[in-house]
Order: sequence, then C-alpha cells, then structure tokens
Amino acid sequence: MNFKDDYSIGAHPRVIEALAKANSGLENSYQHDTYSVKAAGKIKEIIGNEKALVRFVAGGTLANLLVIAASLKAFEAVISVESGHINLHETGAVEYTGHKIIPVKGKNGKILPGEIEKVLEEHQTPPHMVKPKMVYISQSTEYGTIYSKEELREISRVCKENNLLLFMDGARLGAALTSPANDLKIEEIAQYTDAFYIGGTKNGGLMGEAIVINRPGIQKDFDYHLKQKGALVAKTRFFGAQFLALFEDDLYFELAHKANTSAEKLGRILTGKGVKLKYPVQTNQLFPVLPDKLVEKLQKKAGFYVWEKPDEKNSVIRLVTSWQTTPEEIEDFSRLLS
Repeated sequence: MNFKDDYSIGAHPRVIEALAKANSGLENSYQHDTYSVKAAGKIKEIIGNEKALVRFVAGGTLANLLVIAASLKAFEAVISVESGHINLHETGAVEYTGHKIIPVKGKNGKILPGEIEKVLEEHQTPPHMVKPKMVYISQSTEYGTIYSKEELREISRVCKENNLLLFMDGARLGAALTSPANDLKIEEIAQYTDAFYIGGTKNGGLMGEAIVINRPGIQKDFDYHLKQKGALVAKTRFFGAQFLALFEDDLYFELAHKANTSAEKLGRILTGKGVKLKYPVQTNQLFPVLPDKLVEKLQKKAGFYVWEKPDEKNSVIRLVTSWQTTPEEIEDFSRLLS
C-alpha cells in the first residue's frame, strides 16, 4: 500500500500512448514543436485567456523558482505561509535565486489577507529592508485544503491594492478543481492570478508542469530565464504530448476526481473508527492523528510519512491517494486500524 505521495506511480496509459506517438518523426525544438504549440493553445482555451504565455517545465520546484525569479527584482521578496512548499520543501531554491521568502503563519495551510497587510506594514523602512512584491499560494495547499472563490478574490484584491503579484502553485490543481468543496473555475484562477501552473506530475503525467503567465510584464523575457536556469528542454514535444493527452476528454479532471474520491472514502473510514483528522479532507491528502504504537504497526504494511509530532505519544501522519489507489488498498489499510 502506497500512501506516501501521488507521484511514485507511473503515468496513465493514455499518456504513455501519446508519448510513443510523439516519438516518431522530426519536430521543432524548444517549445516550438507541434505538440507544445497545440497543448499551449488548448490550455489558453480552457482558461479563457488567449494572451497567456504557456511554458512547459519538468517539475514543480523548477516552476516555482522560475516564475518567482522572472517576476521579482533583486531586492524584492515573496510572502508565503510557513507550510508553503517554497518555504519548507525546496532546499532554499527560491532564496538561492536571491529572493527572500517572508513566512506567515496562515490557517490550515492558507494565507490570510490580514497577514499580507501586516507584512507590508512591517516593511516600511526602505531601502533597509527587502520589498514585499509577490504573494505565493498553493491550490491545493500542503495540507490538502483549498481556497474558496471568495478567499482567492479577497487575496487578489489586497494584492492589486498594494501592487503585489499573485502566484499560485498548482502542483495539485487538478485535485483542487475537482474537490467537492471547490467553487472556483480554472478561468477564474486565471483572472485572479498573475501566474499559476497546472501540475501534471502528480496527476497522471510522466513528469511536467504547465506554467501559465497572465501578466504581460512577467511574460517579457521569461524565455531567457528558462534558458539561463537550465529549464529550456530541447525535446519539449514530450511535455506537450502529455498535456494534450491529459486534457483530451477531460482525462486530467477524471484522474483527479478518482484520487479525491479515494481520499474521501478513506476519511470516512478513519472518522468512523474515531480517528481525529487534523485538517479537513478536501482533496487527496489526509492528516490523521494516531498513537505512535499504531503508527509503528501501520508502517510495517503501508507507506506514508509522519508529518508532525503534537505530543510524546501521538503523531500526525500524511496519507495521499492517487488516481491509481484501489478500493482494495483502502480496505486493507482499514483492517490495519483495528
């Protein structure tokens, strides 16, 4: 049983078929190939913004550091929740580009508008402090929670009023958009953000993320950043082919829905057995609080991460479902809880 993550599995068969087909013949390179152009066009159609710039890169950390580095001047900083991927799980990649991350506490993995305003109030001694210029959020968050339309709209309002950029990490965007709690359309995400990306690695792709840049000022010279940071792949046809396959017949959303449905079922089983969940189950990540003795027992049969230690006797573990999670895996895990 693998509940460690949603990327240890391989790619969906239809993606593999698309890659095999794309392998034949000659193609232009560096995002000018037929597949990348068509995939970019499809994404622009889906988000309702024909003027967007779409670029494909290998992974989420690369997408984050590229967008942030391309958007900010050397003395400008990005605001993120403490649990944000750029703050905790990217080995200082953003700060290595020269941009300070300003962390705030947030709530259930989500940044609060008031926290953004407080950071701005605290950085009022130019030129002796970095200048906050961007707000980084994730959809879904590191705790599997999602921003509602009203929450995103309010964050966007604060950003616009204070001349801040808004960037959304979409590594698990598919899970967020197909969440039962979601009231946001992907077109609205494009309207409220200056840039975001659509994650393929964690939702049926072999690898790859589609960066979507809505703000013209960030689009300018973005390809120079791609090249300089080693992200401009020659054979981009293999990224484009994947996203064409994922968005054909809504496969992308179908796979994300499967992952969410498995998480929802697992969540019901856990709460039915009296297990406390630290965060609400809105997507494909669950965070049950379990006694350490039970955690040790589970680790012998199932793969997962211990996420937090709230006290000496209990642990918060992270369980992640994927489009490939089977009902049998869920039932087997359920029996281990007894």
